[in-house]
Amino acid sequence: MIESLLTTTLWFCAIGCGLMAGVYFAFSGFIMNSFARIETAAGIVAMQSINDVILRSAFMPIFFGTSVGSVVITITAFLDLAGPGAILKLGAGALYFIGMFVTTLLINVPLNNDLKHAAPYSAHGAGIWDVYLQKWTRWNHVRTIASLVSSILFFIAIKGNFS
Repeated sequence: MIESLLTTTLWFCAIGCGLMAGVYFAFSGFIMNSFARIETAAGIVAMQSINDVILRSAFMPIFFGTSVGSVVITITAFLDLAGPGAILKLGAGALYFIGMFVTTLLINVPLNNDLKHAAPYSAHGAGIWDVYLQKWTRWNHVRTIASLVSSILFFIAIKGNFS
């Protein structure tokens, strides 16, 4: 029973981390670059809307589910370092939790909160937007890479479990 639950969690994390990597890649690859090319106020309003909508979307259960799942996988791998794929699971879970979840909470969410209160047509809002575009996007690259690498490591660990 517990082994089946851990296997399901491992699959969920592998797929979920891949989905998260895709979302973050879209922002790093072209969405934020597109926002940087349009009028400042339009970029602010668009990102404010995204930040509002995302909180009530399918993104959130995957975001939190993969975060909790990665912690579960990390702890179980740590407790059984001799188990199949333990180092891969430990690395994937820790990388994801720190590189994606902690980065999001400590950097991206505070930047989102700053932007939420920015007046789109003000000089102050424009100043917040300039910082936001640079810093948020830089740290989103970290989330993209952490999510992608974790997904790959989780899939390799799954392959090792069934070889």
